[in-house]
Parts: sequence; structure tokens; C-alpha cells
Amino acid sequence: MPVVREAVILAAGLGTRMGGRPKGLLKVAGREILYRTIAILQRNGVERFILVTNDRYAQLYREFLERHGFPAEFVINPEPEKGNGHSLHLARNYVSGKFVLVMSDHVYSEAFVEKAMSENGLIADRRPRWVDIKEATKVKVRDGRVERIGKNLKEWDAVDTGFFILDGSIFEVTEELERERSGDYSLSEVVERAKLPVTFLDGLGWTDVDTPEDLKRARKMLVKTAVKGTGDGFVSRHINRKISTEISALLMDRVTPSVMTVFTFALGMVSALLTLVSLPLAGILYQLSSILDGVDGELARAGLRTSKLGGYMDSILDRYVDGAFLALLAYSSLSEPLWYLIALLTLLGSVMVSYSTERFKAAFCSDAYSEVPVLGKLPGKRDERIFLTMLFLLYPSPISIKALFSVLAILTNLRVALTLYLIAKKVS
Repeated sequence: MPVVREAVILAAGLGTRMGGRPKGLLKVAGREILYRTIAILQRNGVERFILVTNDRYAQLYREFLERHGFPAEFVINPEPEKGNGHSLHLARNYVSGKFVLVMSDHVYSEAFVEKAMSENGLIADRRPRWVDIKEATKVKVRDGRVERIGKNLKEWDAVDTGFFILDGSIFEVTEELERERSGDYSLSEVVERAKLPVTFLDGLGWTDVDTPEDLKRARKMLVKTAVKGTGDGFVSRHINRKISTEISALLMDRVTPSVMTVFTFALGMVSALLTLVSLPLAGILYQLSSILDGVDGELARAGLRTSKLGGYMDSILDRYVDGAFLALLAYSSLSEPLWYLIALLTLLGSVMVSYSTERFKAAFCSDAYSEVPVLGKLPGKRDERIFLTMLFLLYPSPISIKALFSVLAILTNLRVALTLYLIAKKVS
């Protein structure tokens, strides 16, 4: 299937419900909605953008796009009070072949756009998670095409996501409506008359922003859909992420990922030092640092601020925290040479759990958890080890400390051995 190279973005609305501000320039997760839309579309092959806007906001959009170096051509709608179907019609001489049509006030996750780009017609959602159904535009589908569309439909099959893959034939419909309605018609009228084909993408991350409450929903949606698809252990999936995503939603417009990385590292080192003072408190803070360790990545992914350097630094600092915690715990709690040896094996195993998968990525240029999915089910990942450590330290005793080191030594090194076996079996 050919890659869609052009996109039309409708941004002619006056944003009356947002205090008269251009909605495309509202920030969500530290990024303007328009920035997110263009950046994600560029990652999926779109090279040329046509922005339809009004006289009032044209200069603001122009300055914004120039500041970020985004390529775009402007189409001015001198009558923004008319329907957005007219705005689409004004772009008719600027596109050729297939093109993407999106709204400037819609926020999409990367996963949504990636899948939608290979589809056709109106992209609809039968299980929308992040929109107010009462305000959403509903679609009634018949034989795979739009039969009816509107906000007040009593019987409907899906919700319009505001994302379309169209071609030049759509302008034949807008031409008819121009003559009939003198340019005052909605995009929904165009879609219904064209009987566009419908593609269902259900339950993925997308929402539209019409009110301040919608902005809050969009922030939460971006964080919830920014969780890593692979690599999380059992504790992260069922405990840590449920907490960290709520924290990220509160912090995303206030704290940068790098600041969060430094804070989490500092908290982890404090937890290590507390092993010399109070083992229960040390274990609790260690677990708290594990929860917060997911926040920097969530903020980075939600705000399109991911970088190889950020991931590299986060991984290195995690190893320092784990090493310091285990070393100081052994220093404060153990005395016999045999247990120092077991502590050393624990420390070595903890480092090798992450190194064994990271080295795979360096050697084979792919993610070990994607290539060998069963690795994600093996116990012994960092989040699980830290949670286990906290449990053993809540009621510390010489026996419980030795039991902790014994369990971790066996768990980590056994996991590394199984990882080597499974990877060798995969690539041989």
C-alpha cells in the first residue's frame, strides 16, 4: 500500500469554548496539539502539510510552525463561521492523490496514527475510552460505509475519531454542497453524502479537546497510552504503573523527564543510605523510587520527548541505585564471609538481568522482549526484586536478611541463565 504523503489539518475554528484561543496551540503533556499531530504524522511518512485556518489565527500558527521548522502551506478561510466542510473544500487545489484529514483539536496516540495510516476512509472507534459519548459524533454503518453521522443519533455503531484517509473524489461532494448551501455545511454532511468507507480502530488512544475538562482527559489519555508495551514485570503491570501514571498525569505540565530522572535517582540513593539507619524505611523508600522510576519514561513518551540519551542515563542510574542498596544492606546486616559471597552473587545477578537484554539489543538491533516474548513472563525483573526486598525488610531479622539475599541470588542468576538459553534457541 502506498505511503500517504500529504495531510490537511482543519484549524479554522474560533475556539469560543476555550476562551477564543486557537485550540491547535493548546498544550497537552507539554506539547501543543498541533505539534503532536504533525510530529507523529511525519514519523509515519507524511511530508507535506496544508493548514486551513482563519485570518485571526494565521500569524500565530505561522510563527509556531516556523519556530519548530515544520513544513506547511496555509489556506485562509475568510468565513470561519461557516461549517468545517467548507474549510475542507478550500484545500481542494493543494492536494493530489490520497491524503490524511485531521482536526487541529484532536489528540492522537502514536499507536493510533500508526495503524490508521494504513487504512481508508473514516476511522471509527466502537469502544471509545477517552471521549464524552454525549458530545461525540456517532456513526451508523451499513455495508462497511457511512449511512448516517451526527451527534444526536440514537442508534449508532461507532464514534467518529476525526481522522480520515481520503482522495480527490471527496471534493466532488464538497462542490455539490457548495452550490446547494453557499459554502455553509459541516464535514459530517460531506462524510454522509460521500458514503465514505469505514475502518474500525477500537479502544486506542485518541480524544478531542473542546473544553478545559477535555484537556485533563487528554493528559490522562496520553499518559495511560504511553506505558511501555514490553519489559515491565508483574509488579509494574499490576501495582507500580497504576500509581505512576496517576502521578505522571499530575506532573506532566510541571516537571520535565530529566528532572524526574534525577529526583528518582536521588530518592533511590537516600533509600540505600537508610539501610544504615532503618531497614523498614529503607525498603519502603526503595519501593517508592521503583514506582517513580516509571514516571520519567511516561512523561517523555507522552510529551514526545524520548531520546536515546535519556533511556541510557536512566538505565545507568538504576544500576547505581541497585548496587548501592544491596552493597549497603550487606554491609549493615551481614558479617560472615559466606554471606558476603552470596551478596556478591546477588549484586552480580541484579546487574546481569538488565545487561543480558540490553546486550541483545546492541548485538541484534532489536528488543529482546519483542523477539522472545516469554522473557516478559520470567520472574526476577527489577520491579519484582525491589518489591520483594521491601517485603523482607518490613520486619527485618538476621534470618530474613539472609533469606532475601539467598532468594535474590537464585532468582536473578537463574533468570540470566534462562535468558541466555532462550535467546540462543531463538537465534540459532
